[in-house]
Amino acid sequence: MEFERPSLARPLGIGTRGSPLALAQARETRDRLAIAFDLPAEAFSIVVIQTTGDAVQDRPLKEIGGKGLFTREIEQALLTGQIDIAVHSMKDMPVLQPEGLVLDCYLPREDPRDAFVSPTLTGLDGLTDGAVVGTSSLRRRAQVLARRPDLRVVEFRGNVQTRLRKLDEGVAGCTFLACAGLNRLGRSDVPATPIPPEAMLPAVAQGAIGIERRADDSRAAAMLEAIHDSETATRLAAERAFLAALDGSCETPIAGLADLSGGTLRLRGEILRPDGSEVLTEDATCPTEDGGKLGREMALRLLDQAGPGFFDWRGATG
Repeated sequence: MEFERPSLARPLGIGTRGSPLALAQARETRDRLAIAFDLPAEAFSIVVIQTTGDAVQDRPLKEIGGKGLFTREIEQALLTGQIDIAVHSMKDMPVLQPEGLVLDCYLPREDPRDAFVSPTLTGLDGLTDGAVVGTSSLRRRAQVLARRPDLRVVEFRGNVQTRLRKLDEGVAGCTFLACAGLNRLGRSDVPATPIPPEAMLPAVAQGAIGIERRADDSRAAAMLEAIHDSETATRLAAERAFLAALDGSCETPIAGLADLSGGTLRLRGEILRPDGSEVLTEDATCPTEDGGKLGREMALRLLDQAGPGFFDWRGATG
């Protein structure tokens, strides 16, 4: 397909949040496009857009709107033509896109695991009774309390640098970060221990980068097709179908991970009460092309197990 290539005079606008990790993801997208089309880095313009989730740091995410807090302003800039494509962490993305936008390009997925971060310990078992754990994730909070109900979990928001600073200041004895973020930032200096999914199932789509475009932008569609990773797309189709059927949001402790082996997809899913008092899990396989169907069916089975009272906590504080 022939199209006008980005140039120094008319660069392709790449929208992103302004955190160091978001900028690293935007640069990775730019570099992949530059290589694919033999273009200089200057043919792309990285445009930083502040989101509500970045602007409000003193309250839990569920108090200011849940999922979409890290995407709405960027998507608005995309719709109005301020930018040409938008780079997102897929774990932050709602399962539905605004009318006029398409999300069908994914970069190769990084390590999806969570990492236990502590200057002196390598896991929860080393914490004393009543020790303080810092996390802003409702999922991680619930998973920690399911395993160690004696621990005290405190709010711990901010980017990687902010959370590490809070740890140094003694706000908590440990925290959690995504292995993918640490790898993309080159932070091998962080005292982090990867956690097997069997011990802490990660967030749906953790470690994956998605690139959004306008539905009517054929140039962006053609360019993004060149850097799209089909294996990541297959895994995310199952995970996000699972999330969608659960009506998942930042207010819902949900975990899910799909893996591929040959022509088989394995999906593990989990829902929890926020206090960790109840955990429901599923583990199933299917042909790779049936991942979306499996995700929906798994969600329905978990909802059936949970019963009508399981989600009575929604909207509660704490």
